[in-house]
Amino acid sequence: MTVEYVLQASVARIHLNRPERLNAVVPALQADLLASVRRAEADGARAIVLAGRGRAFCSGYDLKEPDSGEDTLQTRVRIEQIQDITRAVRRFPGVVIAAVHGYALGAGCEFALGCDLVVAAQDAQFGFPEVGVGLSVTGGISKLLPMLVGPVRAKELLLLGDRIDATTAHRIGLVNRVVPGGEHETVALELAATVASRPAVATATAKYALDRGIDATLEDALSTEVDHALITRVTNELDVFDD
Repeated sequence: MTVEYVLQASVARIHLNRPERLNAVVPALQADLLASVRRAEADGARAIVLAGRGRAFCSGYDLKEPDSGEDTLQTRVRIEQIQDITRAVRRFPGVVIAAVHGYALGAGCEFALGCDLVVAAQDAQFGFPEVGVGLSVTGGISKLLPMLVGPVRAKELLLLGDRIDATTAHRIGLVNRVVPGGEHETVALELAATVASRPAVATATAKYALDRGIDATLEDALSTEVDHALITRVTNELDVFDD
């Protein structure tokens, strides 16, 4: 299983589960993650905690996976599916909390920032290496990142691809809490329990009102990202890299 799902006391715990690859994203993982978020809503969960097994939250797309030889239409379907994860998180009526440790890079950083709240362990590292390896951002990050940190800082993060630590991420507004190593899930679960204990309708409407304002043009951003992903696919600039 590339994603694990457990429901306890109205809180859905979702773990990315490819620890041998630092939870790098492959089509099966993104499909399983989308299904898990939708399952949490169907199960009536009041909150979701999203975390990663092993040494990292998610290291981004798995660039070592064999090229599937997909055509342009298949690429569009794959990119839109990962964007559906952002849509599902935003539409979930409860609060989705990312519990991040180790790497949160590329698509992994997008998963985290698409959540409502982010709790980061002190060892967490955030970054967007896409431009450096010939890819484009997905998951609505072209809208969400400048909203969080401002357009100047967003361009710096995307164009230079520098990794930042948890303290810096907190200072610039990417994360809500920084906690000692190993405590990220515990703190995230405590926050989830707090949310789950509050009136469901009030929580859902508060989230909806906020997201309706900040996501007014998110669909435009998502559409643009698909176009850019197709362009980078056609230009074939992919460059596999190692840490």
